[in-house]
Amino acid sequence: MSPLEIAAAHGQGWPQVGDLLLAFALTSVIGLERQFQGKSAGLRTQSIVGTASALIMLVSKYGFGDVLSQNLVMLDPSRVAAQIVSGIGFLGAGLIITRRGAIRGLTTAASVWEAAAIGMAAGAGLWALALVVTALHFVIVFVYTPLGRLVAERGHAERSYTVTYLDGHGVLRHLLATCTSQSWVVRSMTIADHERYDDRSSGSDLADERLASVSLTIAGPGTTRAATVLGEVAHVVRVDAGYDEDD
Repeated sequence: MSPLEIAAAHGQGWPQVGDLLLAFALTSVIGLERQFQGKSAGLRTQSIVGTASALIMLVSKYGFGDVLSQNLVMLDPSRVAAQIVSGIGFLGAGLIITRRGAIRGLTTAASVWEAAAIGMAAGAGLWALALVVTALHFVIVFVYTPLGRLVAERGHAERSYTVTYLDGHGVLRHLLATCTSQSWVVRSMTIADHERYDDRSSGSDLADERLASVSLTIAGPGTTRAATVLGEVAHVVRVDAGYDEDD
C-alpha cells in the first residue's frame, strides 16, 4: 500500500480533509456575520471553534484504530465528541455579560455552541446536516431578529433604562407621569448618587447644575421605544437602555 492509502485507511484521506474544509468554510461564514454585527466572538473565534470541533470529531472516529482489537480493546467513538459540548459550555459562559440587570451575549454564546455543532457534523461526514444548520443560522439572525422586535413592540415586554437628568427640576415626577400616560408599569426604581455636571469646558449654562440618575424597570406595551419617549422629558440629559438579548 502507498503512503496515501495507508493514511486514508487511518482516517487521514481526502474525505476527512474535505470534512475539515467544510467545517472551516461554514463556521467562517457564521463568523463573518457575527463580525459584521460587531460581536465579541467573530470570524476568528467561530472558525477556530468549528474547525477544531471537526478535528476532534475525526479524532474520535479514527484516532484509535491502531489500538482496537476484536473482543479485546473496544472504544466508544462518541466519548471524545461528547466532551466538546461540555468544553464549549465554558467558552459560552465567558461570553455572557450581566450589567445593570441586563444580560448581553446570549446569542453570541449560542452561536459558538452552534459553530461547534456544525463542525462536529462536518467532521462526522454529515455534510447535508451541516449545510442546513448553517442556512438556518441566517434565517434566525436576519428573519427572527426583526420578527422578535416586532413582537416585543406589540407585546408587554419588560425593559430596563437608566435616565440621567438635571436635579431640582421635578424631573422624576414627570418621568413617572410619562410612564403612567404610556400605560407602563414601573417594576423597580433605583435612584443613584447625585453628581456635578462636568461639561465646564464647553461654557455651558449647565456647568453649575447637579445630575441625578434613576434606574427604571418598566413593563407594558411599546417599552422598546421608551428611550425615545423618556428622552423627550424636559431636563433629561441622557437615557441608557439595557442591551437586547439578541447579542
